[in-house]
Formats: sequence, C-alpha cells, structure tokens
Amino acid sequence: MNIFRRPDYQSDATQFINQLKVTQPELEAQQRQGRALLWDKQVDRRLAADINAGRLAQKPYVYGSVEQ
Repeated sequence: MNIFRRPDYQSDATQFINQLKVTQPELEAQQRQGRALLWDKQVDRRLAADINAGRLAQKPYVYGSVEQ
C-alpha cells in the first residue's frame, strides 16, 4: 500500500454521467442507434473514387480569382 496514494477523484461531469447512466439504462442503446443512423455507414469505394476524380482543383487564392 502506498502512503502517498490519493483517493480516486471523479469530476462533477463524470459523476453526473454515471448517475445518468444508472437512472436511464436505455440511454446508451439510444446513443448507439443515433450513431448508427449518422455515422456507421458502408462506403462504396468506387463511387467515392469517381466523386474525387471529378473534383476541380481550387485556385490558389480564391478571393482574387475574379477576372477583371
């Protein structure tokens, strides 16, 4: 046992989140559903490559590119 060991510290935010998880156990499942809705997608790599190939190069200074 270390005599210099401090008691485990938890910030107010961590305590709040832990309490929220205890009071609403379905919250984590809802978060996973939301993530799956927006982020966990299958990427069609051929389509992404076609889109990237069709992009035009941006001019070095966009605001000065107006023809006079």
